[in-house]
Amino acid sequence: MTGLLLRLRDMISISYGQKVFLLATLPLVVAVFLIFLVVTSQSRQLAEREIQALETQLIETKRAELKNYLSIARTAVVNTYGRAAPDDEDAKLAVSRELAAMLYGQDGYFFVFDYEGNNLVAPRQTYLIGKNWTGLEDLNGTPITDELIRIARTGGGYHSFDWPKPSTGATERMIVYVNGLQDWRWVIGTGVFIDDVLENVAAARADVETRIQRTSFYIVAIAVAALVGVFMTGMVLNVRERRLADAKLKQLTQRIIDTQEEERGRVARELHDGISQMLVGVRYALELARRKLATDQPSGDTLDKGIDGLGSAIQEVRRISRDLRPGVLDDLGLGPALQALTDDFSTRTGINTEFETVVFRNRLDQEARIALYRIAQEALNNIERHAQAQNVFMSLKGHRNGAMLHIKDDGVGMVWPRPSRKGAGGLGLRNMQERIEQLGGTLRILSARTGKTGTVIEAQVPLTHMLSPQKVTKESA
Repeated sequence: MTGLLLRLRDMISISYGQKVFLLATLPLVVAVFLIFLVVTSQSRQLAEREIQALETQLIETKRAELKNYLSIARTAVVNTYGRAAPDDEDAKLAVSRELAAMLYGQDGYFFVFDYEGNNLVAPRQTYLIGKNWTGLEDLNGTPITDELIRIARTGGGYHSFDWPKPSTGATERMIVYVNGLQDWRWVIGTGVFIDDVLENVAAARADVETRIQRTSFYIVAIAVAALVGVFMTGMVLNVRERRLADAKLKQLTQRIIDTQEEERGRVARELHDGISQMLVGVRYALELARRKLATDQPSGDTLDKGIDGLGSAIQEVRRISRDLRPGVLDDLGLGPALQALTDDFSTRTGINTEFETVVFRNRLDQEARIALYRIAQEALNNIERHAQAQNVFMSLKGHRNGAMLHIKDDGVGMVWPRPSRKGAGGLGLRNMQERIEQLGGTLRILSARTGKTGTVIEAQVPLTHMLSPQKVTKESA
């Protein structure tokens, strides 16, 4: 039994070449599948828009045709109707006969209802004549007679419902156009069936489905060919190429971080030099307006509120600029930047914050300064959100192994490392770890696991990121 299990394990074990093939083909299969979904969806959406446009165009043509038919009918009876009195029964009979005789096409005719719902003219469906059809609805519950009367009373218009086709007896979709003879309280109208339009639309949709299936076949064929190509080329990959790819990926990650910092610096300069200056100008303008209006109208309170609001906006813009990339970090170094950060944190949150440092004289290179500042920034954000601390202590010192950033609070603490489960761990802590690892340094987090409250974070930068005194002097000059 044991031998059988071992043979089965050997059979299902995957070689290195197979692993490379799977790693190369699985993303391709997923990409092809997603492309297939996107192409199919976009094709259907585009085709549906075209079909709807075609359907709308055909129906509009039918509507224009109906309107022309009704105009012809009104022209035919206008003389009789125009000379008749509201109660002239002979004139009404003459108009009814004339409309009943006006047939067109295989199913076209004119109908007449009075405003009480009685049918007066229906030459192709004579069973309707002489009966009251108030409340009549089609199979879908769409009102017919009452809606036609309402439309005629309001000046005329279109209505759509299902109605038996005179030539076949089958129920089809119909569009009617009605108008009112107000003196006689009549509804006069005509309609046209749009089953041919619906058939054209259905044929267009079927053609679209055929084209989509053909496109899907082409995509699958291309995907199979690509898989074969990947299989043939994937077998020649070796460890050296993998290491080269890893090195390139690491460089790309570093470039992303550098680009992010450059973008933050650019945004910070734009916020400070652009928006802040504009807001200051607006504030001065408001102050000038207040002085001018003070002698005419009591507008001082309103302008004071506006000035206060603009002052708050200016402070907020400056705070955002400082958070993105504090200018003091580049101008004065890491120590003053951390001092400003802790002062702002204490003022904003009310948490007692102390900071100690030694004079580095800008001996840390730019990457180390940025990394340690971002770690301190993220740590203070976590303390504000989660720690419930009353006191925070931060120190920045150098020693023979490099530079050490030490942050301690007296909050509720946390479990570190996080439990090994899916989704565990915060993004901020991972960012702190990745930043310090890019520098070749170490990050230590000591927390409530020792039985004490509070959390200690220590980030150490190696000596390789400490500038020599000669280089510092040259850069300062």
